[in-house]
Amino acid sequence: MTHHALTPARLLPWASPEGKHCYLLTDGSGRLSRAADTVESIQLDMAGDLLAHLSDMLDDEHVTAVQLRYLLARMSEALTDVCRIAESRGARLRVYTDVKAGTDPDGTPSPDAGPS
Repeated sequence: MTHHALTPARLLPWASPEGKHCYLLTDGSGRLSRAADTVESIQLDMAGDLLAHLSDMLDDEHVTAVQLRYLLARMSEALTDVCRIAESRGARLRVYTDVKAGTDPDGTPSPDAGPS
């Protein structure tokens, strides 16, 4: 019997309407997977833009508390997105590393890894 490593569920870069994590079972080549890649790229770009804006605001002596609170709220959202992206990519990287090393995600030798 041939054993194939299971592709892990991908944590998507958006939440359900209830705020729960959304996952996708894929090999990474489908339309929804490409959409997730695009959303991640946009989210990372937006986080970078917010950081640049923060730098400008910190140099402005006339910035108001309301402006800073608004920016911090958007930065909190962006950081949540960035953390979700990091978690998703880290999980996929661990599985890739395990498969390349011939082990299952729990560290045990994969059945098709052959003798060690």
